[in-house]
This record gives sequence, C-alpha cells and structure tokens, in this order.
Amino acid sequence: MDWLKSGQELLDTVSKPRQEQTTPQITNLTDSDIASGLKDALRVGTERVVGQLGKADGFNADPEIHIPLPDSMLRVKQALEAIGLTAMMDDLELKLNRAAEAATPPAKKIFWSSIESMTLDDVTGIYNGPDDAATRYFQDKMSAPLAEAMQPIVEQAINQVGAVQAYDAVMGEYSSLPFVPNVKADLNSYVVTEGMNGIFHYIAAEEAAIRQNPVERTTDILKKVFGTE
Repeated sequence: MDWLKSGQELLDTVSKPRQEQTTPQITNLTDSDIASGLKDALRVGTERVVGQLGKADGFNADPEIHIPLPDSMLRVKQALEAIGLTAMMDDLELKLNRAAEAATPPAKKIFWSSIESMTLDDVTGIYNGPDDAATRYFQDKMSAPLAEAMQPIVEQAINQVGAVQAYDAVMGEYSSLPFVPNVKADLNSYVVTEGMNGIFHYIAAEEAAIRQNPVERTTDILKKVFGTE
C-alpha cells in the first residue's frame, strides 16, 4: 500500500480539529507539549515498526507490504516461467523482501533524525492543519532525504542477501532466449521505495493506535498529549 494513502488514515486522527478527536480533551497543552507528544508518538511507532519489519518475513510474509517483482520484470517472469524456471523468479522476489527486512533496522536512526528535525511549525501545522497536512509534510519534507539516506543501506543489504546474484542469474537465462526485448530493473531504488512504503504504512497504523488506544501510550508525554481513560 502506498504510504501516502496510509498517511490519509493517520490524518483521520492526527489532523482532525481537536473537538472531533476521540481522546479526552486536555485544555492546558502548550505547543511544546504537542510537539513533544507527536514526535514521541512517531518515535514509539518507528521503534515498533522496525521490530516488526526488520526480521525474517517482516516484509515477505505480510500481504500488506510484501514486495513483488518490479513491473519491468513481469515480461521476464512470464518468459522464464514458460520454460520451467518459476523457482528462479520466486527466489529473486524472496531476496528483494529479504533486502528490505535487512535494511529496516539501520533505517531507524534515519527516521528518528528526521523526526527530531521537525520544527514546532511543522508539528503544529500537522496537528491543526487541513486534511492533507501530514501527507504534505511527509511527502515534501521526508521522502527525498529518507530515500537518499536509505540508498546505501539497501544497496549493501541487496548484496548481502544475494539479490544481485539472483537478478544476474535471472537475466542471464532471459537474455539467452531468442527474440526477447531488453529489460532492466533498478533493484536498489525499487527496494528503497517499496521499503519506505511498508514502513510508513505501519507507522501510520501505530500513530492511529496511539491516538485511539490508551494502552498504546507508553510514555508520560503521550499520556499527557493524547489523554488517558
């Protein structure tokens, strides 16, 4: 699922006017409280998501965020399946998911740094802004730097799990077939994009859980900002 769509779910709780929220109203909150609370929510959510996705089958076994082969590889898949090499394509797809899983734990520091760099204006804009405030923030402020920072992490992971070798083996078989068009896939950029989509999908879900469920508010500032029942 595209994290921008997932972000819209988050907006249902984060970006609504305060009187529409389901949590008890806290009238003595300062802007600093709100900023600390929202940042803390994102840090707590990221911590949980990293633990969930940064392990074997965190991506591969989850139908919500499983990484399929790139669209550019579908022609290759059809050609190789026709000659009985389905397992080779399955192995490549598995290794793409393994690369995303391996890249997720180191990415935590990147996400936390991005969260920390949010200004008071950023946070209050999300808290009090229009329906697409959080989506705009993540799209405009975080996507590009996060993708750039994750590129070398994913590149290393792709090599470590054998995705490059699997891709080379697939393309070697494909190129040996007669009358097939040239195909090329940028696995690194693809896994970065799909990995970020998966992480943001679950960060949005965690944020909504913190907003709606008192049990999920595990720090004092979260309890203060989001209320207790």
